[in-house]
Amino acid sequence: MTPLVSRRHFLTAAGTGLLAATVPSSLLAAASPGRADRLTRIELLPIRATERTVWLFVRLHTASGLSGLGEASDAFGYAGTSRADAARMQAELNAYFSLVEGRSPLDIAFYRSAGLARAKAGGLFAATAYSAIEQALWDLAGQLAGQPTYNLLGGKVRDRLPVYANINRATKPRTPAGFAASARRAVADGFRALKLAPFDGFKRADFPRPSQAQPVLDGIDCIAAVRDAVGADVQVMVDAHSLFDVPLSIEVAHRLLPYQLSWYEEPVAPELVAETVAIRRGIRQEMAGGETLFQLQGFSALSESRGVEVIMPDVKHCGGLLELTHIAAHAALHGVAVAPHCPSGPVCSAASIQVCAGMPNFRLLELQWGEVPWRGEILTPPETYVHGEIAVPTGPGFGVALNEDLVTKYRL
Repeated sequence: MTPLVSRRHFLTAAGTGLLAATVPSSLLAAASPGRADRLTRIELLPIRATERTVWLFVRLHTASGLSGLGEASDAFGYAGTSRADAARMQAELNAYFSLVEGRSPLDIAFYRSAGLARAKAGGLFAATAYSAIEQALWDLAGQLAGQPTYNLLGGKVRDRLPVYANINRATKPRTPAGFAASARRAVADGFRALKLAPFDGFKRADFPRPSQAQPVLDGIDCIAAVRDAVGADVQVMVDAHSLFDVPLSIEVAHRLLPYQLSWYEEPVAPELVAETVAIRRGIRQEMAGGETLFQLQGFSALSESRGVEVIMPDVKHCGGLLELTHIAAHAALHGVAVAPHCPSGPVCSAASIQVCAGMPNFRLLELQWGEVPWRGEILTPPETYVHGEIAVPTGPGFGVALNEDLVTKYRL
């Protein structure tokens, strides 16, 4: 039952601007007592998943004992994270947290405004730290309202989300046989869509004839092996990790036509909008991209130009949950679908689910599949995928907490 609150409390909560614009009045009334709560502490929890992968979980604490989760993984690219990197991230998070320490967790609009200049100036690293705290504030806001966060963003339109398995990091050896084996296991786990990045050995400058470079030929062989392994009914996507130029992107796409890709992802960097459009006009596959872009401003040209059919904002990098809703709404105006980028830990997935649940132009959510067998267990309740889908949670906030035993066991 929604508690009774005074008109003064209601107007105080509505005065945040952000919540007043997005939350039904009944939920604002429920959350308004939480304005007496205040943010007291921030934690960075670096979790060693593999030799290559460290998940950076962020946890905000309030005076009443609540905690909210965010994730800042991949702020240093995909080369791994050291203790020195984690210490640098802690310092960056502390700088952002100082903007809201002692304030209400509902002051999300204030935080977004106060931290924006630093996030814009600091590149991917700063944008990721900024986004992590925004995520955790939304988790707390939902808990204070006693509602799933997606209800604070307008509600949901689906109870389950289709998910694709990114098999890239789980594949060893990175050969046609290795990728095919990973693809078969992912399909056996119930996934009907998967992605690989088989061209990572390619360095264009090393080869006088890049279209004949052995890493390009090997990558094509890996894609052929995956398609043969999973059959025609499973979606296969390919991420080229921005390794190509326009002519090579088009040539490789033509060679991949027999393998019926669902999309061809970032053959060039998504910031190169004119080049992306040129590739799109020269190939028959759908294009996808945008994983490290920041704010709606970073995505607008990509959507407006229709350089891609699918944009891939990452809640860890794009500015957080609210920014992801803005990016998706703008994409919808231009007929562009959204498949949020999420090749990281389960907190990123939990945050992304809250936005995807109500996103009209949502297509698929990414899962970093097969990296560690205990991935799902580090959340309570565990992250669970059934037939390639995940259920939208019904608990308050993101509906999950951390498994403290596993956090202690795997902390960097």
